[in-house]
Amino acid sequence: MSKSITILGRDSSANVQKVMWCAAELGLDVTREDIGGAFGGNKTDDYLAMNPNGKIPVMIDGDHIMWESNAIVRYLVEQDESGDSEGNSWQPTTAQARGIAGQWMDWALGELQAPMTVIFWTLIRTAPEDRDPDALAAAITEGGRLLVMLDNHLANRKFVAGETPSCGDIPIGCFVNRWFQMDIDRPDLKNLARWYDSLCQRPAYKEHVMVPLT
Repeated sequence: MSKSITILGRDSSANVQKVMWCAAELGLDVTREDIGGAFGGNKTDDYLAMNPNGKIPVMIDGDHIMWESNAIVRYLVEQDESGDSEGNSWQPTTAQARGIAGQWMDWALGELQAPMTVIFWTLIRTAPEDRDPDALAAAITEGGRLLVMLDNHLANRKFVAGETPSCGDIPIGCFVNRWFQMDIDRPDLKNLARWYDSLCQRPAYKEHVMVPLT
């Protein structure tokens, strides 16, 4: 990995937040450029040459270019040799723990992202008169159902893959921050709340994830 990497993508994107939070935990030198949303720039020929999907983020590490936020997070933690400021490796050290971390990263993308996106877009980016209350209610119910699974998983461990934070916490952590920030009725999930509170104490999480929802 080069001494400095570049991340292309606006900081209000949960997918960009994943990468920036991860990089900050690892103490990496990162330059971020506003791309996507109101900033545009993600449909230009140059951008599409890097990411034909036209989505954010894109990571540029020397002559190595990657897209898909979960893949970038995995790449960053696999390159890390020194751990974070507390000496934790964000790449789990055993095959079993790596498997659990990957399992929950994929779950966040394949299951949790869909209802969270509906809730976020409805409450944050849609005018009240244009909202679909039935779709919103269904998404909140589904989000709560899914987070019960995570709450149960966290009953006997501090973090997703064990006793220390890892890449497995990152995608879910970005979605769960929105869950707690938005004005919705939430089930009382004590393990989830305890886990979220532990993330909220981390400076990198505060800086890159706990930002105003726009």
